[in-house]
Order: sequence, then structure tokens, then C-alpha cells
Amino acid sequence: MANVSRPKGLVPVGYLGGSSWNGQARIYYVPVGNATALYVGDPVTRLTADGDANGIPSVSIGVAGAAVCGVIVGVLPTYPGVSLVGSSLDLTRRSLPVSTAGYVLVADDPNILFEIQEGTGTAGATGTALTVSAIGNNANFVIDAGATTYSDSGTVLDNTTEATTATLNLKIMGLAQREDNAFGNYAKWIVKINNHQYGSSTGTAGV
Repeated sequence: MANVSRPKGLVPVGYLGGSSWNGQARIYYVPVGNATALYVGDPVTRLTADGDANGIPSVSIGVAGAAVCGVIVGVLPTYPGVSLVGSSLDLTRRSLPVSTAGYVLVADDPNILFEIQEGTGTAGATGTALTVSAIGNNANFVIDAGATTYSDSGTVLDNTTEATTATLNLKIMGLAQREDNAFGNYAKWIVKINNHQYGSSTGTAGV
């Protein structure tokens, strides 16, 4: 059975130590000047010396080959603690539009493992599917086309970037073990953020 193309960005599934992801996340602020819509599953990076009036640190969309601080797991409709009584805010939104200030929940522990679909970043393109030899190597993510206001991220693991280079975003831990997943196009992989802003270095080389 062929793998189904259903990218969701980076989805937390557990921790490096073997335990399941406990749902914990940290609140971050997105300034009004954000130039890219943000979705659940998108990697983000801390903005230097920037935050909101309450001291909440700011983030922006992650960049391939650069350090990130975590992955968006939720979008808040307003600042925590503000009453929503009588509000017209959309509570079903899973994204934050361009040029819109807001707050996002970010899974930012450097030891979290994520599931991500492989691809090339071009809608419908598959590239050369990764094989068992990719395990232990690194790769960048890429923001794919296709995400909508009420969907999750289109971010995929860029299978054209697999290498041992230490600064690549993601470390490939293994193939996601599910009946509906196998080596080949659109395979789902378990990865760890390799180049993490809260890690001890800029990443480790692949093996």
C-alpha cells in the first residue's frame, strides 16, 4: 500500500528518553510585522531581544538551515487571561495570518521527537525517497504549499538536503512505525530538532 500524502508539519510524539509527549508548551508572541502566516506544525525561531508589553518572548517562522526554538502546537485567540465574553474571535483557527499580532503555543523542549512527512517543498513533488541509510543523518525542513486557515502546516522534511552537515535543522531518528507507513514517497519520519536554540550547540553531525 502506497503512502498517502498528508503533511501536518512537525507533530510532537515523544521525548528522546522514551516517554510520550506530555502536551506541555510555552506561550510566545508573534509581532504584527510577521511576514509569513503561521500554522500548527510550523517550526519557529526566537527573535533577538524582542517581546510583547508583558514580557512574552517573540517568535517568527523558522528558516531552513538556521536554529529554531520549537514547533507551534496551538494558536491562542488573544492574550492569556483576556475575557472572550462577547468576542467575535474565531476559536477554530489553527493559523495566524500575515501581519497579525497574536500568541502561539510552542513545544520548545530540545528533547522532543516529532513526526514529519518527507517531500521537496514543491506541492506534489516527491524527489528521491529516503531509504534506511538516512537514519542518523540530518536534513532541513521546508515550508510546503497547501496549508489553509483551518488546516495544519504544510512543512515537510526536505529529502533533497539529507547529509551529515551539523547545522541542518533535523536529525532523522527512524521511520515512523505504523501500518500505513513505509519507505517511499511521502514516508513519515521521526526526527529531533538538531539545530535548536535551546540546545547545547548548533547541532551535531550525522552518522
